[in-house]
Amino acid sequence: MSVTTYTVTGMTCGHCVSSVKEEVGEVAGVTAVEVDLESGRVDVTGDSLDDAAIRAAIEEAGYAVAG
Repeated sequence: MSVTTYTVTGMTCGHCVSSVKEEVGEVAGVTAVEVDLESGRVDVTGDSLDDAAIRAAIEEAGYAVAG
């Protein structure tokens, strides 16, 4: 089990948080997603996490990964 942290830009409300959690939560291997709206921090927990798939899920939700 590992945790990967992303900084997501563009989130402004609770609906934004829900969208990111839902999309990232559907990625294979993801067991938990924690989002801090104020900082844009997204912690993704799981096994054998696919970085590209997680980034794509964040973009699918309508947001960008910083860096």
